[in-house]
Parts: sequence; C-alpha cells; structure tokens
Amino acid sequence: MSKITRKKAEPGSSVGRYPGQGGRPRGCLRGCVCVSLAVVAVMLLAAPSLADSSYMSGSPALSAHIAGTNEFSPGDDLNVPIAIENSGTNQFKIDKPSIIDPGDLSNTAKDLSVTLEAADAPLVVKSDVQLEGDLAASSSTTATFHITVNADAPAGTYNLPVTLNYTYLYAANQYGTDTLTYTYKTVNQTVTVPIVIKSVVQLTALSVDPEDLNVGNEGYVTMSLENTGYEDGQDAVVMLQQPANSPLTPTEGSFYIGDYPVGAVANCTFRLMVSSDALQKTYPLGVLVNYKDSDGVYVNSQAITVGVPVGGKIQFNVTPIQTAITPGATTVITVTFQNTGAATAYNAQARISAVDPFSSNDDTAFLGTMAPGDIRQASYEVSVESDATVKEYGFDSEVLYRDALDNQITSDPLKVNVQVVPSKTVVTALGIPGLIALIVVIGVLASLGYFIYLRRARNQ
Repeated sequence: MSKITRKKAEPGSSVGRYPGQGGRPRGCLRGCVCVSLAVVAVMLLAAPSLADSSYMSGSPALSAHIAGTNEFSPGDDLNVPIAIENSGTNQFKIDKPSIIDPGDLSNTAKDLSVTLEAADAPLVVKSDVQLEGDLAASSSTTATFHITVNADAPAGTYNLPVTLNYTYLYAANQYGTDTLTYTYKTVNQTVTVPIVIKSVVQLTALSVDPEDLNVGNEGYVTMSLENTGYEDGQDAVVMLQQPANSPLTPTEGSFYIGDYPVGAVANCTFRLMVSSDALQKTYPLGVLVNYKDSDGVYVNSQAITVGVPVGGKIQFNVTPIQTAITPGATTVITVTFQNTGAATAYNAQARISAVDPFSSNDDTAFLGTMAPGDIRQASYEVSVESDATVKEYGFDSEVLYRDALDNQITSDPLKVNVQVVPSKTVVTALGIPGLIALIVVIGVLASLGYFIYLRRARNQ
C-alpha cells in the first residue's frame, strides 16, 4: 500500500478519516485530532447536513467474460475480446463542508492492466498485457487479445486465466483542515473465462503424388488424406484452393468421399493445369473438406497447405543437316528435332514457316511420340526465288504435340537457318587452279590429237 499526503489551505478545524476497508484512526499530529469516518458518520446522523462534498467507502469488484461467442475451431487465428466489468459499490456516504474532497473514489480500479494466459488450453496467446486505465464503478472496458488455436487441438472446454492488476483508494485520513493522507492498495486478481473448442474434421496429408504434371502441361495429383479430427463427417467432399498468383489451376478440383469417420484415409485424385511460365519446383496448394457435422449442418474444415511437385517443361532442340539452296532452285532441306524436356511429347509434328524469298507446299513433318532425349529427322521441300540474295536466312519452326491428357500444346519457337549459295559454274566448281589445270589438259590433248592427225596424213 502507498500513502500520499495532500494539503488544502482553507480555514476550519474538522478532522477525519475517509473511505477504506479496515484501518484504524491515526494519532494526533501536532495537536490536530484525527477523527474516523465512523465517528463523523455518527455525528452527522444527529445534525442537519451542510454538505458540499461527498465521500464513499468501498472497493472495486471486477469480473471478466468473453464478449461474443466463446466457441472456436482448431486452427482459428482471431482476436478475442475480454469484457471487464466493475460492479463495486460504496458502503456509506458522508457529507460535510469541512471535509476535504479526496478526489478518487474507493470503488474505482485505477491503472487497470489485463493479462490473458493459455494455461493448459491448446492455443497460443500472441498479445501482451493490455493497459485499460481507470475503471469506475458500474462501468466496463474491453481488452482484446490475439490468439491462435492449435491445428490439432482436442475438442473440449478449457478455462483461460485472466489476471487483473489494479490499485484503489483504501483510506484517506484528514489531519486538521488542510492535510489528507492517502493509502492505496494494490490488487492482483485472477479470474477464468471458459472457451469451447469444437469437434471438427481435420485433414492431414499423408502423401502427395503427381502424375504427368509438368510446366505448361495438364496432369494429375493424388493425395492420401486422413481425418485426424474429432468429428465424423458425412457427405464429405474434398476441394482444392488455388493460392493467389499460383501457376497451378485446378481443372477438376473436387473429390467426393461420402462418410468420413475419424481415422479414415481417403485417396483423392485431382486434375491440374500448370502455367507455361512456371518453374520446375514444388508449389503450395490449399485443401479442405466440406461435410455435414453431427448437428446436420454443412461446414468447411480448416484448410491445409500441401506441396505439389511440378516437373520440367517439354522442350525441343533443332539442328540443321542439309539446308543449302541456290537461287531459283527447289530442294529438300533436312533438320533434326530432339526432345530435351522432362516429359513425353505424344503425336508430335514439326512445322516450319517459310519467309520471303522462300516458299513451300510441304511445311509439316510428322515426328511421332518422343520421350525425353528422343531424336527425329524432318524433311521439307522448299523453293527459292531466282533473284534471292546470297546470305543466311532463318525459318521459324515449332513442334505441335499432345500431353498425357491429350491436350494439344505448341512448343516454344525454334530457329532453322537456311543458307542461299551462288549457282554453280565451271569456275565456281573447279576454282582458278582447277580451271588452269583443265586448260592445260585440254591443250595437251589437242596437241596430241593434232600430232596423231599429221602422222596419219604422212603415212597416206
């Protein structure tokens, strides 16, 4: 308890002691007589009141309860309002002009602080002590606490301790006409508030197995899900939740189970589409179950997050084999395509797009089914205009294929380089040294022929 002394400079000689619970009148201080409130009360009963001040004796009486519902589900993350009420009353009242007004009322809880604890409840209180200030009698305040209920919390009723710490005016003793001595008392009170954790179906993922689930493709994921809660579900349907900005899009995102008792394991298969700009990694996916509870009400379970592995993208590499052509010619160019991705491409066919000065009536070649690493050759007949510039040209190429779920997909663009070369002449075919050698040979043969001719002419 603490004492505070206050002086009031006004004439008069009344002395007294003010509200509290217990305590004894103090002795005289320098000739000033201390009169207890009880004595003053008796005196006032025998005389008319000239009151301009009121004094009450009593103490705070605090209680607490949860404002709103006190039923929670496993996995809940929410704010819980705790209402604190002060029902403290005053035991008696004294009115007398010569008595100094002490200011505080003894039934006011001053500097109130509120602390919520979990005790043995399966939850975590994430808020610190809440400071609520002064709480007068017949008034209330609300302290709000952030809590998280454990995802595997057992159903049942739990009592949460609420600690109320405050001070109140225990006594006020008047000495003479100008001095008050205050005595405050500190209270550390603990009350409990009950909460109920409901019986619910809870999901636990035992396994997550993808099938043909690759970047840019559609595939399946099979999950083994156990009901680890405390409620038997009926008409249960497992559903997927797509997180924001996720590259995984459910195309068949629900699976009917039916009866789903505690401890049951359901194997659920879902169909997913993976965005073409995804990466080869594991992505999160939400899973929950909608079911009819024991009250006949359809409710959703708390969603859980599972990791879904996504395989690499199907990709192709192209390598030219024979791609040289002369102006004005029509020829067959041959290229190779290789599946450098992580999944099989079904019924693949390669297509090229001829650019000016080329043209083609044969721009598609069938490659067939290509597993990762497979190589196929494709041939295309193309023509080039006679005035084509001698240089290297690039054809756009792409592979059209089907994934494991028979969706048609187009590969990323590929580049096929084609070289336009000069038309062949004797000079370009033999070169200068070859041409000189040819002239020498022709000269030699001509000279030899002339020599033979002259020899025959002489013999005749």
